[in-house]
Amino acid sequence: MSLRSQLLVMVCLGMLATPCAAESEGHGRRLLAADYSTKRIAIIDASGNVEWEHKIDDIHDLHYLPNGHVLFQTDMQHLLEVDPRTDQTVWSYDSGTMNGNAGKRVQVHAFQRLPDGNTMIAESGVGRIIEVDSAGKMVKQIKLKVAKNDAHRDTRLVRNLDNGHYLVAHEGEGAVREYDGDGNVVWDYPVPMFGRKPADGHGPEAFGNAAFSAVRLPDGNTLIATGNGHAVLEVTPDKRIVWEIHQDDLKGITLAWVTTLQVLPDGNVVLGNCHAGKDNPQVVEVSRDKRVVWTFKDMKHFGDATSNSQVLDVGGLR
Repeated sequence: MSLRSQLLVMVCLGMLATPCAAESEGHGRRLLAADYSTKRIAIIDASGNVEWEHKIDDIHDLHYLPNGHVLFQTDMQHLLEVDPRTDQTVWSYDSGTMNGNAGKRVQVHAFQRLPDGNTMIAESGVGRIIEVDSAGKMVKQIKLKVAKNDAHRDTRLVRNLDNGHYLVAHEGEGAVREYDGDGNVVWDYPVPMFGRKPADGHGPEAFGNAAFSAVRLPDGNTLIATGNGHAVLEVTPDKRIVWEIHQDDLKGITLAWVTTLQVLPDGNVVLGNCHAGKDNPQVVEVSRDKRVVWTFKDMKHFGDATSNSQVLDVGGLR
């Protein structure tokens, strides 16, 4: 065993005073991640090696499916399902032309494969959530409620819930809304500004309430990534904040645009830290007592626009 490994064991056993944390710089967990500055989506193994990669343009969602395929987008209109073992495309969808969108300004910032095999797609600009079958035929549609449709900002991540509802992060309106299956808003949470004024930009200097994602927890609470609010908030159904992480709460880490959320089976929260600069990790795993458990920073394969990620082989909510 190397000296470094011996020291890590001693730390974890409490023989040294330094808090125990997994190695950073991209080692320790298998990860699916995408960065639209390097134009790459890739699976990175626990040693930091590339298992599979694909060229992309802009991207705001991705999924590693139970069958081992990757569901992702190559740009803001085109979706692909690819088998990374063969690099073969097994399903595709074009939101720019299909199901009535030809000639319309539309962008896709969220999608999800549903248990029945259909695919949920949130289409910003036309302001709707649709579900399509394997042939791309629309089988369901609900309208989003926004003050003014914006193809780039109507939504960020959207997730179908177990009760058939949809949990929607409305970036442009600084809110998270839950829609029922008929398109009625049954819960609405305006992301707070905490008494601060908005500040332009994408990095740590920016500030706002551009909600990026939300996860519904088993107890009914909702975990929210506030985008340029540099925070993660857990709120109750009656909209009380019961747990929160802000920009400088994690020792040695500055949060910038907080994007994806994944709640692991042990309760730890994995968050995406986009536009945070080369000195900060792109993905952070945090325990409920706000201890940094693991970080991922890979400026070789990814850059400062690592917008989406998913820790693999562990399950959890996202």
